[in-house]
Amino acid sequence: MDRRRFLMSVAAAGVVSAQGSRVDNLSRTTMGVCTFSYALNPAAKSAYDFLDYCHSIGAGGVQAALTSLEPEYLDKVRRRSEEYGMYVEALADLPHGDDTSKFEQLVIAARRAGAVCLRAGCLETRRYETFSTFEDWSRFVGESMDRIARVVPILERHKMPLALENHKDWTADELVGLMKMHSSEYLGVCLDTGNNIALLDDPSDVIQKLSPYAVSTHFKDMAVDEYPEGFLLSEVPLGQGILDLRSVVEIITKARPRAKFNLEMITRDPLKVPCLTAKYWATFPDRNAWFLARTLAMVRAHRSTQPLPRVSGLDSVARQKLEEENVKSCLRYAREQLGMAA
Repeated sequence: MDRRRFLMSVAAAGVVSAQGSRVDNLSRTTMGVCTFSYALNPAAKSAYDFLDYCHSIGAGGVQAALTSLEPEYLDKVRRRSEEYGMYVEALADLPHGDDTSKFEQLVIAARRAGAVCLRAGCLETRRYETFSTFEDWSRFVGESMDRIARVVPILERHKMPLALENHKDWTADELVGLMKMHSSEYLGVCLDTGNNIALLDDPSDVIQKLSPYAVSTHFKDMAVDEYPEGFLLSEVPLGQGILDLRSVVEIITKARPRAKFNLEMITRDPLKVPCLTAKYWATFPDRNAWFLARTLAMVRAHRSTQPLPRVSGLDSVARQKLEEENVKSCLRYAREQLGMAA
């Protein structure tokens, strides 16, 4: 399928059940932590160090980078995770161009380290900030489709699942379309529970549509408020936002009982979603006023009664302390309110 046919077809994508052969991860429902929850904690630089840190705060696993592909380091990571009874997911970058050798080396290394899957994204920025024209977006779609097509045979050869995140790039229907294009048991989704609000998707709709493909998650709660060019979107500690977290957990675990839940509690200033500007709409030919009206109505109905959290003005010590407090608060909520185990 070429990029134009893909762009024309995704708007009609429906919710589909995952194929029976799709890979499930091997764990009961636990709450792990993604390194993106930490901007300042030095332990977040390495999977090995992050395992130690997350074990100390009661997390059940980690999603982190492998800082070395040397066998000694990889064996250390595996032994440590087995010692703690924790899982490991490895962060990965999709290759650019035809040379996939580095990606394949990472896949092999991840298997040796005991990783249950890889997490990757097609776009590490935000769609509405990065692309100014539909042509630019269409070019990105074609390049992304090529990148995914190149890695699927590698994943299948090494039997390593890849979780592709909805990282403020793909609408839920577009990502479903990508999954249906390949129907590989080793290609799935890292389901971020909050990102697609920025693309005017209904958050519960996103969970319903993407959960059948969930290999992993970025689990978070979100708070919202208005600003003149659109709305503000902010990660907040679990239970302090607008998402029905119990329902989210139930839907994902029903669709994919062994999918991993990775906390992504990013402590930062609110993100501006400028959905009332012309540039925002340049890459959304299938979005219309209904999507805008629905989202702004949700924002107005659930706008935060307190100022959204900000870190501007905090020194590094205070910010690191706040990061740690937020993550620990989320883990406590997951245990006490959602019944998740470490």
